[in-house]
Amino acid sequence: MVTNRIWTIPNVISFVRLLGVPLFLYLLLGPHHDVAAVIVLAVGGTTDWVDGYVARRMNSVSRLGELLDPFADRLYILATLIGFTLREVVPWWLTTALLLRELVLGVALLVLRRHGYGPPPVHYVGKTGTFVLLAAFPVLLLAEAVPSIDAVALPLGWALAWWALGLYWAAAVLYLAQTRALLRADRTLSSREAVAG
Repeated sequence: MVTNRIWTIPNVISFVRLLGVPLFLYLLLGPHHDVAAVIVLAVGGTTDWVDGYVARRMNSVSRLGELLDPFADRLYILATLIGFTLREVVPWWLTTALLLRELVLGVALLVLRRHGYGPPPVHYVGKTGTFVLLAAFPVLLLAEAVPSIDAVALPLGWALAWWALGLYWAAAVLYLAQTRALLRADRTLSSREAVAG
């Protein structure tokens, strides 16, 4: 059951996760406290599933929570991409590939809204891609922050990043297929109504 409540425990968890974004950017781009930035990023990424789990277990799923959780994920990813690209932890092509996917889905969402539909339900492939990407980022930063472990951390971080990129685009294809199916059903219904009228 979805409620309109704002102050639920899962929503508070999501708000706390959101507060980690500016703290992470400050640590990464300001004083270059990379190990502290890794910790903030790791906590923000690994608690990704906590708010949803708590919401389901406590039967406190809310409309705000359904918006906050993916928003926090996207904000972490966007902030990390900007910070990492400016610090040259990741190359521009990875940033471009991930942002292009967001742009494609943003256009699809606008088309759906224009036809009276909300966003499609979150698919586990996309959720897994987000989780893996949020795991890849701290490992890549750790490789930068602690050179003595970069022989292990760097390949592991890039393996996770490539895996996440594949899952991310696979989820985009699934979301686009859902969008196409909804629009086709909408056209079919409009045609039937026109014939009946």
